[in-house]
Amino acid sequence: MTTVAILGAGSVGCALGERLISAGVPARFGVRDPDAAIDRMSGPLAGTPVLTPTKAAAEADVILLAVPAAAAVEAVSGLPDRAGRILVDCTNPLRWQDGPVWTPPPDGSVAQALAAAFPETSVVKGFNHFGAEIQGDPTSAGGPVDAFFAGDDEVAKSRVMDLAAKMGFHAHDAGPLRNAALLENLAVLWIHLAMMSGIGRHFSFRIERQP
Repeated sequence: MTTVAILGAGSVGCALGERLISAGVPARFGVRDPDAAIDRMSGPLAGTPVLTPTKAAAEADVILLAVPAAAAVEAVSGLPDRAGRILVDCTNPLRWQDGPVWTPPPDGSVAQALAAAFPETSVVKGFNHFGAEIQGDPTSAGGPVDAFFAGDDEVAKSRVMDLAAKMGFHAHDAGPLRNAALLENLAVLWIHLAMMSGIGRHFSFRIERQP
């Protein structure tokens, strides 16, 4: 069975952790200060291991990166034995100027920066284009929420999509890793609509086919 390490225990990390635990997927959190983060492990997360990033990732097949985008490369750089791991980049590089503004690194996206820095890992972009409300509960009036994943390693991407399906999402292949930039921009649109247009945070983008 896939074991997942979540780096970061903020709203995004905890929401994804709740979904994993609810789906019966072994998960643990990796944070700099485990003692401080344990207080957040309530409800479905009660009893979930909270370790240092190194210990959390040691036996994990998949690592979900749920730290601030600017800290993404640094967070992964301290992990030993990165070879063969699947790294799922759930971050978005943003600043706020009368709404969200995309601020990508020179590589084109955070996911591409991670892939360039750690070629021994398989990087997949996903779980980033909606808020923690959706990450924690991927149900909607029309059925499971659509979730898009981009990556160059087709086997790794397929494994992440299978994991997403087990978590209750309707997973879609969004193409190669260069399309991670599109998913980051989709997140910008989601944030703008949620926070600037009065729509609220309980919505997601959906593929709907004509009859």
